[in-house]
Formats: sequence, C-alpha cells, structure tokens
Amino acid sequence: MSPKAPITQDVMTIPRKLPEGKVNLVGLTRDQLRAALIDHGTPEKQAKMRTGQIWQWIYQWGKRDFAEMTNLAKAYRAQLAEHFVIEIPEVVTRQVSEDGTRKYLCRIAGGHEVEVVYIPEDDRGTLCISSQVGCTLTCSFCHTGTQKLVRNLTAAEIVGQVMMARDDLDEWPTPGAPKDETRLLSNIVLMGMGEPLYNFENVRDAMKIAMDPEGISLSRRRITLSTSGVVPEIARTAEEIGCLLAISFHATTDETRDVLVPINKRWNIEELLGVLASYPNVSNSERITFEYVMLDGVNDSDDDAHRLIDHIKRHKIPAKINLIPFNEWPGAPYKRSSNNRIRAFANIIYQAGYASPIRKTRGEDIMAACGQLKSATERARKSRKQIAAEAGLDGS
Repeated sequence: MSPKAPITQDVMTIPRKLPEGKVNLVGLTRDQLRAALIDHGTPEKQAKMRTGQIWQWIYQWGKRDFAEMTNLAKAYRAQLAEHFVIEIPEVVTRQVSEDGTRKYLCRIAGGHEVEVVYIPEDDRGTLCISSQVGCTLTCSFCHTGTQKLVRNLTAAEIVGQVMMARDDLDEWPTPGAPKDETRLLSNIVLMGMGEPLYNFENVRDAMKIAMDPEGISLSRRRITLSTSGVVPEIARTAEEIGCLLAISFHATTDETRDVLVPINKRWNIEELLGVLASYPNVSNSERITFEYVMLDGVNDSDDDAHRLIDHIKRHKIPAKINLIPFNEWPGAPYKRSSNNRIRAFANIIYQAGYASPIRKTRGEDIMAACGQLKSATERARKSRKQIAAEAGLDGS
C-alpha cells in the first residue's frame, strides 16, 4: 500500500441490539438526542428544553430510569420509556490491584469485551478507556496488539466506560446537593485497547459528551488522546476535540520504529514530527507527551536519548517524555531495561531541559499496566458473519 494512500479500515461499528427496537440515548450528541425525541413524539417547540433536561439526568446525575426524572411529567416519562433506553457496557469482572488500581472487563454488543483501568493517585484519578475491540496496529511490544481487531466501539460504548466507572466509584452527585469539586475520576486517557484515531468520529462524539458542562463536565485539558501516529487525523483532533495529545513514539530511528510501531512504515518519524510541530494550542502549558517504552538493548541507549532530544529540538515541539518501564507479559519478545539504564536515559533528557518522568508501573499484578490489556475471551477468532449474528444484524 502506498504510504500516501487514504486511511481505510475494514472495521464494523455495530450498535447494541436493544429490546423491542428501542433507541439507546447514551452516546447521542445533543442534536441527535433532540432529533430522536422529535421523531418519537416530542413537540418540536419543547424538544430543546427536553433535551437539556434529559441530558442532565443521564450525564450529570447518572440516572438510568426515566421514572426518576422528576422534572418531567409522568405521562412524558412513560412515553420516553416506551421508545428509549439508557444503557452502558456491562461489568463482567472487576479486579483491584494491591496499589488500588481497578481493572474492569466490560461486555458490549455481540458478546465482545474490552478492558478499562482506573488508576487512583494523590492528586487525580485517571480512567484509561478503550476505543476498539482489539487493535489493528500490531505493535510488537504490546500485548493488546496481539489481539485481532474485531470492531470499533460506538460513542455510547466509549462514554459508557466513563459512566460505568463513576457507578463503581459511587461518584454521581445527588440532585439538589451542594456541588463537590473533588473528583475521584478527574482525568481520562484514551490509552486502552485500540487506536483512537482509527475510530475518530465515535471518539470525538464520546469526548464531547464527557466535556459537556451540563453533564460529566471534564475539562478538555483533563483528557489525553494517545495515538501511534495517524498523521492525517492529528490536526483534526485539535480542531474537533481539543484535548491534549500523547504520541506512542518508542524509537528514534525509522528502522527500529518500523518494528516496534509498524504504522511508522506509513507515516515515518519525520512526517509525524512535522505534524506535531504545527499542532494547534501546543505550548509549554499544553505540551505534547512522548510515550517511550524502555526495552532492554533495543531503544534504551545514550545515543537513542540524544537522538530523541534532537528530534524534538529540531522541530521546536514543546514536549515532555514519559519513560515507561516495559510491562512484560507471557511470550513477550522483549525485556524491561534495567532501573539504572532507565535513570541514565531520563537524566540525559532532563539535562537537555525536558521533563522526563519515569512512569510508576500500576496494576501489574492484575495485568492492568500499560501494554498489557487483552480481553481473554477475545482470543478466539470469530468471523464477521458470527459477529454480525451475535449483534442481531444478521437479518433474523
């Protein structure tokens, strides 16, 4: 395939099969929600007000039962229940690490499962969410990349992961209670299963819902999207989502990055750095994060550290470099760099004037650490016909 060919993926985005043809309101944009209400009998003059009311009940108060939406007339609530549902992914298993990290296995349409990780820290609580079932990128150091891509998640399934975590953390406020600015879930990172920029529209719509001030209300600066380098979609991310950006960089030469992050064969290091240099809103206060997994004898030399600095300086990119000790998994072809090697690498970057934090490995005992996510039940390969049949799209 030509490196300049347009982005195409043979991927299905399958909505959840709902009872009796009902519409799931989760994941709809405000405009889509308003249109759905009108289509099912809400007078057009009332639709904007009703949209705002229902939106707040779903995303501000976390309600799933129309009967609890007490500022709506009882007859209207019954009408809503007749046509709509409020559904999010189902938690199949929940594991808690010794360090407090929580890993959820969530079931979505078609019986497929994705993993979601919540990481509590002193000053924040970060939720790592997934955008695809499996992944198409086959990064050689990543356990998730060994799972065949099945399909994109819908906007409902993406924002539903946030709602599911708030359920588990018991973090929905009580209507009428004083506003509490303390958040257990304060940050979102799109660093779970999948490449977010290969599912752009659904990710965008879900994050717009998460940022809406009358709902979950997370600041755009509390959301970080991580990409392996889908160059044509990077500028679009700034324009249509406006969140912070992280790059799975991991190597300083094309030869090594072609192996570690095969998307590099399509858009190489220089092409990627070029688009990062012009990323809107990039400044010292909104730096691009370079994620760099430390692999023993592969990408962890002093020369690699100096090349990394040179790349960033040549393109004048405000940046910080997150050094990630490799999280080993069964059958992994690499080993973690030694602590001394990681510290020496970090020191070279720090001396050059860039922040170089070494990521503390979290949830490793429950396979929830970076690069370890892989839902066990997706190991079996299913045909597209099977997937469609399970989702109720086989025409039966």
